[in-house]
Amino acid sequence: MSAVITKRPAEEGTESPVREMVGGYLARVRGGDMGALPAVSALVALCLFFWVAQPVFMSTSNLANLFTQGAAGIVIAMGLVFVLLLGEIDLSAGFTSGVCAAILAVTLTQQGWPWYAAVGAALLTGALIGTLLGTIVVKIGIPSFVVTLAAFLALQGVALKIMDNGTNVSVNDKTIVAIANDNVPITLGWVIFVVGILGFAAVQFKQFSTRRRRGLTGQSLAGLVVKIAALAAVCGFVVYVLSMERSRNPAFASLKGMPIVVPLILVLLVVFTFVLNRTSFGRHIYAVGGNQEAARRAGINVDRIKITAFVLCSAMAAIGGIIAASRANSVDPNTGGSDVLLKAVGAAVIGGTSLFGGRGRMLDAILGGLVIAVIDNGMGLMGYSAGTKFIVTGLVLLLAAGVDALSRRRSLTTR
Repeated sequence: MSAVITKRPAEEGTESPVREMVGGYLARVRGGDMGALPAVSALVALCLFFWVAQPVFMSTSNLANLFTQGAAGIVIAMGLVFVLLLGEIDLSAGFTSGVCAAILAVTLTQQGWPWYAAVGAALLTGALIGTLLGTIVVKIGIPSFVVTLAAFLALQGVALKIMDNGTNVSVNDKTIVAIANDNVPITLGWVIFVVGILGFAAVQFKQFSTRRRRGLTGQSLAGLVVKIAALAAVCGFVVYVLSMERSRNPAFASLKGMPIVVPLILVLLVVFTFVLNRTSFGRHIYAVGGNQEAARRAGINVDRIKITAFVLCSAMAAIGGIIAASRANSVDPNTGGSDVLLKAVGAAVIGGTSLFGGRGRMLDAILGGLVIAVIDNGMGLMGYSAGTKFIVTGLVLLLAAGVDALSRRRSLTTR
């Protein structure tokens, strides 16, 4: 009697963590999901290039400036992710941020409102704009491209009216100005780092144990530890660098600690990542973006999801406008104009959010925003003109959109 020898699969966990992560990523790529690796690779490559070309690029003062320089665009991009996930677009997000910033400045400076009331008025304005846009798109059926293009033009006029046809309004409130210009204490910065890493680790281990209890395969424990350790190393390095003295004359005025806008963006990232991944609303957004008709037949209120996404997009644009007003210490009719919208949309797409809907994360907006900020900052240090910056940023955006299109084609062919 001959024995039948069967080849047993390799026991789970015997594979090295690095090989496991590479293999898992390649499997996702074959399925059409490029993930964050292209944006991360571009970010690392650009930083190394500008560091070699201009060593001052990696100075503590310039690294801190990168975060404040790109903060407003990143926040606007985070709002755009909600709309892009549905396969829609909001071309008015830039001037929505400008109108909300104008409301903030006028109520603060000319009306004498306290900062919290002015911020509330700005956020409410953003929510109302989003409600109007979403309602027109959903109830009347006009494509979002046309509706938001009309709003792009109209909101420029609204901003001019609010700003008295071109007046520059200063923002002097200490709390508002501190958002983009002051830093958190060094100790608090390290506390935020430790709490953030421990929270991330707790969530990851909980997901890991849940999957194991349900008998689902996934990342090994060693791979999970490597992932958490890598994130802790990168974030720890950033906090360490931002904790160093950046002032040219420390005896006159000390300048150290992470900018206040950094933990603000992290809070928004955590909140909206939870919304997208852990709530029925988030799951419904992905469902509607993936197949609107199937979502409708499954009982999802597609109209409500779309309107809410536009409200969130415009509300986040309002926060971006507040950050821009804080950084400039003033608001003028150009706030939110120029290339603000293009860079915000570019940030979301470069980070990995699909223009076709159904795929994207809040983290994409941050990664893409940092890529754009690095290009803008690094080329400025090298003395390139604004025209060259626009050309390079446009090429990077085109490359990201091409990767998105190829990924979508691959995902369709593998179904």
